[in-house]
Amino acid sequence: MPRLHLGDWVDSGVDWLVAHMSWLFDAVRAVVEGMYDAIDGVLTAPAPLLLAGILAVLAWWLRGVGAGVLAFAGFALVDSLALWDRAMSTLALVLVATVIALAVSVPLGVWAARSRAVSAAVRPVLDLLQTMPSMVLLIPAILFFGLGTAAGVIATLIFALAPGVRMTELGIRQVDAELVEAAEAFGTTPRDTLLRVQLPLALPTIMAGVNQVIMLGLSMVVIAGMVGTGGLGGAVNEAIGQLDIGFGFEAGVGIVVLAIYLDRMTSALGTQLSPLGRRAAAKVRPTPWTYRPRPAVAVIGVVVLALVAGGTGIFGPSSGTTQASATDVGKGKEIKIGYIPWDEGIASTFLWKEILEERGYKVTTTQYAAGPLYTGLATGQLDFETDSWLPTTHAEYWKKYGKQLDDLGKWYGPTSLELTVPSYVKDVNSLADLKDHAGEFGGKIVGIEPSAGMMGLLKSKVLKEYGLDGSYQVVDGSTPAMLAELKRAYARKQPILVTLWSPHWAYSDYDLKKLKDPEGAWGSGDGVHTLSRKGFADDNPQVGKWLRDFSMTEKQLTGLEAAIQKAGQGREQDAVRTWLQGRPGLVDQWAPVHK
Repeated sequence: MPRLHLGDWVDSGVDWLVAHMSWLFDAVRAVVEGMYDAIDGVLTAPAPLLLAGILAVLAWWLRGVGAGVLAFAGFALVDSLALWDRAMSTLALVLVATVIALAVSVPLGVWAARSRAVSAAVRPVLDLLQTMPSMVLLIPAILFFGLGTAAGVIATLIFALAPGVRMTELGIRQVDAELVEAAEAFGTTPRDTLLRVQLPLALPTIMAGVNQVIMLGLSMVVIAGMVGTGGLGGAVNEAIGQLDIGFGFEAGVGIVVLAIYLDRMTSALGTQLSPLGRRAAAKVRPTPWTYRPRPAVAVIGVVVLALVAGGTGIFGPSSGTTQASATDVGKGKEIKIGYIPWDEGIASTFLWKEILEERGYKVTTTQYAAGPLYTGLATGQLDFETDSWLPTTHAEYWKKYGKQLDDLGKWYGPTSLELTVPSYVKDVNSLADLKDHAGEFGGKIVGIEPSAGMMGLLKSKVLKEYGLDGSYQVVDGSTPAMLAELKRAYARKQPILVTLWSPHWAYSDYDLKKLKDPEGAWGSGDGVHTLSRKGFADDNPQVGKWLRDFSMTEKQLTGLEAAIQKAGQGREQDAVRTWLQGRPGLVDQWAPVHK
């Protein structure tokens, strides 16, 4: 049967939309980012414990004293984990996605409930949205709306849209037909029948749909973190990229707190709004733990909290403070740096963040997966990144985006690519030794991302050079997955064969053995390059010159990486600052300013 080139048709359609409908996507992006900025501004304006108190009062009003106490404790825990700003960013993203999703799904659900033709047409679309892998939704979102909040919100709302439509349709269809007929018999218009009979009675089911929309939105925030939305999703992605179990667990706890709070509040709100729910709640005898105040009391509680906060000055600052610059070359100009969570990428990124801020620039750094990082550079949404391994490891990305980027030169190298085994694996010291030990490794080589140039070189050249292509299977995966497999096997003293490269922190954390390459199949190694968007150096000639002239020795790089590892998650720039203070004159060497 001939191959159906469905993917090519989709690519062509997406290209046409990007070329002809960019004005629409820009308008949607502006609206979404405006909504997000407004909600995020409201959530981050008060001090954390003040907002925690307000949210606790809301929980008290909707569910009782116990819910209020637990809500305050949960949000206080998030603040104690230093994740408050990230949590509020995630909450803002979910709220924006939910509002837009409900604005689309509820009317569509009502229409589907009143028209079987619409229901039949909508059902396969909803099936597609619910079963399509969430990662796939990010690809067109990045192309249409760029990196950042807008792409994350749009992908999230599309992923969460289906249950809102389905539950609205189901709720209206479940309303007793005799009640509808009675309303019509008394001369009620179809509009009033919908608003005064069907929607109120269907409200519990609709609110269950709202709940599902919110829960699916929260489940999507981790995936959306890959395109630079930040928040708790970004924190989870950072933890995955660096194999930081503790930080990942903390970020996961933050998501759980938000999920439980939103779940309980939406279910309670459905009970409050539904006539049937209010009747059922009125029959329940309240206890001290479930006592709920009148709405006026809850409002007074919020006002009192706000007045106390204002009187004691516990409102948070409206904007962060910036470090005074000794040499104000940048004059506050903004520069956006992206990075992949590889050790040398983290070290060099935060090094340049510190240097540029000392020179008066305003710098933002965001972690991405490799694909979104290169897309952001090519589309001009990022200014530069410092961790491109060329000509081999990132060859596919350079082939696709190279014409849209500027190479500012190599600052470290050569690196080396290798297959590696733990040192306790005996009699395997060279690639030539692997052929006789395939059974020991289960015939598997644990690899990284299939798009990495290293993987292509391994499959097309290295295995053939040593006659291993029939004995070994390369397992495609990701860098974090490979490191997790290495950690698990190493702890159990089991044989494992993985793809690695130098420099890498795994060589300092584990006792590993690089397999020799007597035939030179891996080549001479990559250089670590700085790539920028097209024209960045022309727009910023001083920074462009600094980056072109920049280089680090192995001792400097590994020392900085060790300092960052020791400082821990979230303190990268502090570690860089301390490291630079111990090396006076280095900033002036890398970023000289003629006075």
